[in-house]
Amino acid sequence: MKDMLLYLLPIVILAVGGFSLMLVDAFQKEEGGLAIPTAMLHFASGAACLALWNYAGSPADLARAASAFNGWLAFDRTTLFLDLIIALGGGLASLLAGSYLNEHKLERGEFYTLITFASAGCMMLAGATDLIMVFIGLETMSLGVYAMTAFRRTNARSQEGALKYFLLGSFAAALLLYGSALLYGMTGHTDLAGIRAALAAPLDVPGLAAQEGGALALSVQQTVRDRVVILAMVLVIAGLAFKIGAVPFHMWVPDAYEGAPTPATAYMAVTVKAAAFGAMLRVLVGVFGDTTGAASLAGGWPGLLAWLAVASMVIGNLVALSQSSIKRMLAYSSIAHGGYILAAFVVTPRAELLPGGEGTVGQSAAASVLFYLLAYAVSNIGAFGALMLAGSRGKEAVSYDDVAGLGKRHPAVALALSFFILSLAGIPPMVGFFAKYNVIRSALEANYTWLAIALMVNSAIGVYYYLRVLVKMYMHDPAPGATRAEPMVSPGIWLTLIFTAVLVLVMGAMPQTFFGYALEAVKLAVAPVAAAATP
Repeated sequence: MKDMLLYLLPIVILAVGGFSLMLVDAFQKEEGGLAIPTAMLHFASGAACLALWNYAGSPADLARAASAFNGWLAFDRTTLFLDLIIALGGGLASLLAGSYLNEHKLERGEFYTLITFASAGCMMLAGATDLIMVFIGLETMSLGVYAMTAFRRTNARSQEGALKYFLLGSFAAALLLYGSALLYGMTGHTDLAGIRAALAAPLDVPGLAAQEGGALALSVQQTVRDRVVILAMVLVIAGLAFKIGAVPFHMWVPDAYEGAPTPATAYMAVTVKAAAFGAMLRVLVGVFGDTTGAASLAGGWPGLLAWLAVASMVIGNLVALSQSSIKRMLAYSSIAHGGYILAAFVVTPRAELLPGGEGTVGQSAAASVLFYLLAYAVSNIGAFGALMLAGSRGKEAVSYDDVAGLGKRHPAVALALSFFILSLAGIPPMVGFFAKYNVIRSALEANYTWLAIALMVNSAIGVYYYLRVLVKMYMHDPAPGATRAEPMVSPGIWLTLIFTAVLVLVMGAMPQTFFGYALEAVKLAVAPVAAAATP
């Protein structure tokens, strides 16, 4: 039991740290000074994930660890990989917040408590193997993020974004809860393994088949159960799709991203997505990843996700083209990136062996999801960090016009922003290129050529609005009398940008190494999935 408790260490560090930060904030005389301790808590949690990655035992050991906690949490490398992304995103966002909040006179200790508890909720959601734990993790994460969105109390945009996020988030949570209740009613289980086993077994009512007309009644009950399960699956997908900002559940994204303090926006874009995609991977592949129709492209959840993926890519990219605010552009691009990741989900049920024997098509697609989340995390944190650095109090870099001429006036800041924008656009040798490449390759391996074409076309559209930022910085001068963004002086942000830039370059230089880690993380999670119907 002592060894099994070690697997809870990443969550425990954040939970205990959150309470400690709360006490420190209550008794300290002056605001501030909590950014570095909060970042250290997240980095310690990430270090625990790395240590546990090497410590992780056999599948039997991990199964015993999960059973010790009633099967509510998974103790495997998929969880550790996602937890590492969450810890990295939370730690870097905390470092960014220390400079940003102080510069804009928003420094209050509760921000760091909120981000720490939200990260603990993200980890619970990413590792949840029970629908009850999915809901607990979701709400723990969401409450902290709602409050961070509304952190600028006197700002109307902040309050509007938080209110929309809260109301729509509550509605989405209700959909998820209702879908979970239907699954419990049909199977008698809330744990994912129990639900999967119950759905795989034919419906059996003792004594009914022997009665007159019993076979017909049993067939009708089986049909009713199948229809209710389909409804439950759709509701669960809708609840999780809201958290990743997929179309048509994206209405909250631009207002929340624009209204929130920029460190909170960076945090939402990285950690909330990682946790929600992790939960979606476990629920869809772990419960509905079978050959009974639920995992077929024609009539199952892959077909539904394919529509969500294409809609998110197209609408996210097209609306981003018309934005005048850089933060809103990044919000819509976040919707498009969610669509790219969803495209990989479409392929995850496929179990044909890859040439070379390094796994299955489904495992490669699931690894593409994890690799994309890691690449997007470091690129996005860097992009938002550079955007924060570009503007000081009263002279923030919000719109395209704000950064006009920045390349001439402050070349180092412009270079930093350009670097991460190019990674998000998918320009080699940045890691963003290889993240998209792996998703496109997964679609081609599964013979979903149309999906690969949609990915490539939308990626090309995305390059246009990303390059608009560079054009404004290097090829335009500010309009006469217009407000010019003036960079803040912040060694903390510069250190964060240097660290993320190194990760972007290292991952771009060795993509197969990091993709190999992602593939190793998902092999056990995706291995039980049988081959799905061919397209």
